[in-house]
Amino acid sequence: MAECDVCGQQIDMPYECRRCGSEFCAEHRLPENHSCPGLNEWNDPEGVFESDIDQKRSGTTDSGLFDSLSARGGPLSYFRKNVSYLFLGIMVLVFALQYIVYPVLGFRAPGPADPGHPLWRATFVLRPEHPEYVWTWVTSIFSHGGFTHLFGNGIALFFFGPIVERYIGSKRFVALFLTAGVLASLGQIGLGLFSSDPAGVLGASGAIMAVMALLTVLNPDIKVLLFFFIPMPIWGLTLGYALISVFGAFGTIGGGIAHMAHLLGLVIGFAYGKRIEDEVSLPNQFQFGGGGGGMGGMGGGRRRF
Repeated sequence: MAECDVCGQQIDMPYECRRCGSEFCAEHRLPENHSCPGLNEWNDPEGVFESDIDQKRSGTTDSGLFDSLSARGGPLSYFRKNVSYLFLGIMVLVFALQYIVYPVLGFRAPGPADPGHPLWRATFVLRPEHPEYVWTWVTSIFSHGGFTHLFGNGIALFFFGPIVERYIGSKRFVALFLTAGVLASLGQIGLGLFSSDPAGVLGASGAIMAVMALLTVLNPDIKVLLFFFIPMPIWGLTLGYALISVFGAFGTIGGGIAHMAHLLGLVIGFAYGKRIEDEVSLPNQFQFGGGGGGMGGMGGGRRRF
């Protein structure tokens, strides 16, 4: 049985919004009743709940190829509104490649006093000496330096990602996550080149910091649980990470952590949030997975490798 994305009511025959792709009860089916992001680009009143029949008659779609593929019944329909979980799944799969598949094939992972196999590093780590390995601009975002690194970033993405994706839509979420991840990584190795630091970087936290900063702009008073039991507004958590990142990037604290990547992610997320804050209508209600709101603080962080 379907569930209304606003009030959580169980419904047999939900209404699906053609713009945001969410499902609603009769009370919240109208765009203005569920704060539909499509209202911001709504030039034609028939466009929000446009009929598939009308689209087939005209032979065109206003939503484009992505929306056609991700519409109900399309090959990408599951991933609409679920990109955060898709990215989380990719992180887990890449982790398995890093520490199970590659070592079994003879390409050992790095360890104490062991830099690891060159192919392993060339696949998963963005390094100052090889910025031309452009695939690592992306693969390093989904790679991690160990289980605790993956767990910390995964928890943050699990709780923050779906909220931001609900606010701004899946396409803009993908663009924010990947753009922030790449730019944060390049900024970190740029600092390494400037300071003659040969360490590479890997991890998703540059992107996740951007997500957290954007959420802080859009909904600064949303509650999170620091260390899973200390309630605080997200702006306080973001401010704390910003201060740590500033002192870490330009000081000596937190060795082994890519503080510049964190700082750049926060700046990107904040700047993008300020740009779109007047365009985004926040839902009246939001239910966190598993009840009780918020997440327990980030234990991962983007790593220098």
